[in-house]
Amino acid sequence: MSKLLAYYPGCSLHGSAEELESSFKATADALEIELKEIPQWSCCGNTAVHSANRLLALALPTHELAKVEQDMQLDAVAIPCAGCFNRFATSNVESQEPEKAGHISDVVGREYNGSVAVHNLVDVYHDDVGLEELKARVTRPFQGLKVACYYGCLLTRPPKATLAGDPEYPTHMEEVAEALGCNPIDWNCKTDCCGSGLALCETAMVIELVHRLLRDARACGAEAIVCACPLCQMNLDTTQREIAKAHPDWEPIPIIYLSQLVGRAIEVEESMLGLKKLIVDARAVMA
Repeated sequence: MSKLLAYYPGCSLHGSAEELESSFKATADALEIELKEIPQWSCCGNTAVHSANRLLALALPTHELAKVEQDMQLDAVAIPCAGCFNRFATSNVESQEPEKAGHISDVVGREYNGSVAVHNLVDVYHDDVGLEELKARVTRPFQGLKVACYYGCLLTRPPKATLAGDPEYPTHMEEVAEALGCNPIDWNCKTDCCGSGLALCETAMVIELVHRLLRDARACGAEAIVCACPLCQMNLDTTQREIAKAHPDWEPIPIIYLSQLVGRAIEVEESMLGLKKLIVDARAVMA
């Protein structure tokens, strides 16, 4: 039975992370999840607005949530980008706080009643599809591919907003990977920061953060890293060129979106996975 969700792609999925959108939409269609894009959606304000104007940072996502609730009359929205998800989840909670609600509704132009559930990429596969259903739809399972599931900062924290059961050591992405036939490894950095949007202004720091993450994943046996965030994917994928300059013996490790992993396992059309956009070649591990 199909399920209908509102859909918010955000700016990255219509730009630098087109492969995340194409693979997510292809898998959703194959898994009978109907996505209805929010009409005339606008930017959620990630990543700078919440540092410059906290009221606007809450009003921007709340404006979109009000559309879902009142115009689309849906009770859940799928948001593949972890950054967008975090801003929506935070606004979903704070827009209902009495001391903030009035100010937010003044900016938005109408009240939002807080009835919309905010689902990230992992939630869609883990909860909206369900692990048993997902496993039943797998036609080309991975044969024990060792993957490090990387959540980064924004999928689980703060737990008051994200509703993560264990924000420091989540396991839902691992459970999805297992349903696909992968072997998720235990490692130390699954919720550590990769530097996010600081890659251009604090390059050396980001290189060191990424190097530490990737080194730990390799040491724990990972053959690939699976993520659900455009900024994380970009940092971990592109920074390996700089790491290789400082460490000539560096062995690149593929950084794959969870939606690409799901797409391969349920055999969606390969062109929809966007694997050619990845910097580190993932074709060997995806085979």
